[in-house]
Amino acid sequence: MLHRWYDPQGRLRTLACRTTRVSPFRLIADVPVVGRIGDRISCYFGEFGEFEGSVSDTRQSRILLELEMTPEKREWMADKLTWLEKRQNDPSIQDARQDARYIPKDPHTTLTLADGSVHNCFIIDVSPSGVAVSCEVQPPLGMPLAVGSCVGRVVRTFATGFAMKFVERQDVNDLSRLIVRHDQETEAPARPALLLP
Repeated sequence: MLHRWYDPQGRLRTLACRTTRVSPFRLIADVPVVGRIGDRISCYFGEFGEFEGSVSDTRQSRILLELEMTPEKREWMADKLTWLEKRQNDPSIQDARQDARYIPKDPHTTLTLADGSVHNCFIIDVSPSGVAVSCEVQPPLGMPLAVGSCVGRVVRTFATGFAMKFVERQDVNDLSRLIVRHDQETEAPARPALLLP
């Protein structure tokens, strides 16, 4: 999606693209419209989710995109690329996850613990069956909690956070709306200093 290209109805146009090389800092993509150096672009790739960045170089039908992301997302992407390379070199390696995971456009939300305390947290990735989260608190295995408005239990912990399995499988079309709370001010007025729209 080129930020300056609009359709006749005034909506930003979305075009197909395919990445040919990717790192946690930049990617090369084949595109139908090259655009200009400095153009802002949003793009989505199934294995990685949504990215934003700016064009730093162009070739015929190809762009070099400088990726803009948080350090946490860059670290997640480096791990994902390492895993994908291992799987490509060894077809016997399988993803243990039943559902494809992605990173929501807004990765910031709230974590509500069993005692009712609310904490800001960062979504590492999410799927219809669960979510991986990084937060200042590290709840123990089995603890019931909520990320956004999705309820579940902690099923795994790791150095940078923990994974929660939802009590009920979520519809992928509703997941971004449910997991990222945009109505935090109205639902938790007692903690306005921690809640951003």
